Amino acid sequence: MRKAFLQLHIAVFLAGFTGILGRLITLNEALLVWYRLLITVIVLWVIALLQKNRQHITPASMVKIVGVGFVVALHWVTFYASIKYANVSIALVCFSATGVFTAILEPLIMKRPFNRIELLLGLLVIAGIYCIFRFDPQYKTGIVIGLFSALLASLFPIFNRWLVQEHKPETVTLYQLSGGFLFLTLLLPVYLHFFPTNYWLPNIKDTVWLLVLGLFCTVLAFNLAMNALKKISAFTANLTYNLEPVYGIALAFIIYREDKMLSGNFYIGLLLILLSVVLQTWLVYKSHKRQVASGK
Repeated sequence: MRKAFLQLHIAVFLAGFTGILGRLITLNEALLVWYRLLITVIVLWVIALLQKNRQHITPASMVKIVGVGFVVALHWVTFYASIKYANVSIALVCFSATGVFTAILEPLIMKRPFNRIELLLGLLVIAGIYCIFRFDPQYKTGIVIGLFSALLASLFPIFNRWLVQEHKPETVTLYQLSGGFLFLTLLLPVYLHFFPTNYWLPNIKDTVWLLVLGLFCTVLAFNLAMNALKKISAFTANLTYNLEPVYGIALAFIIYREDKMLSGNFYIGLLLILLSVVLQTWLVYKSHKRQVASGK
């Protein structure tokens, strides 16, 4: 359990840079994600071919894995769209709503009873988001897109928790992101028709940041998170990912001085979100200690 938490927090720390990179890269959000997936998929396939560690996947399982990849791709596109329409801080805080979405969706999908503590902690995050967004309606479009992105983000850890019980995390990641790349490749002409852009190719600076995004914030972070899901519930993983806004917003304050655009309500909301993460981590730790003491 301790190793799983460490892997998860490293993945979250790496994920904290994605918002900054989303603003640094000047490409349209769909093109940004397409190049991110292109780099990631190439690296993953090279590693898989060299190590020869691919696991056989049945057609039924492949459909499920690729389907989750579609969700991942769409989540990333909407996440970066939220940054473009608002700013890094707004998009990252919207991501915190994944906890409450998971508290509702995981019991429905997995057909288990609702957990009142999970719901209450999720509502604490929603209260934090309300405090943040109440002060400034100018980011309305970015907020709506960001919350939809959070809804999508709550789905794939739920499905991945089941997938990694039966398949190697490396194999799931490989086919999942390959499926996401295929989906976005097919969607891209339609997307760019409705949301046109002036240029399609990244410049030198964009290429460097795309490599950082693909190699470290995707390949490494994704595999660490997938391994952690073997021991940690989807809700705990999503709630821990609420630390992503903490890291990302801190970087946005330092690099872009977004703190000058935010009021005191923002910090109240951020404290509520951080409180929910601390409480959930403490509850999970206590539960684990009781299981160890009882020999289960």
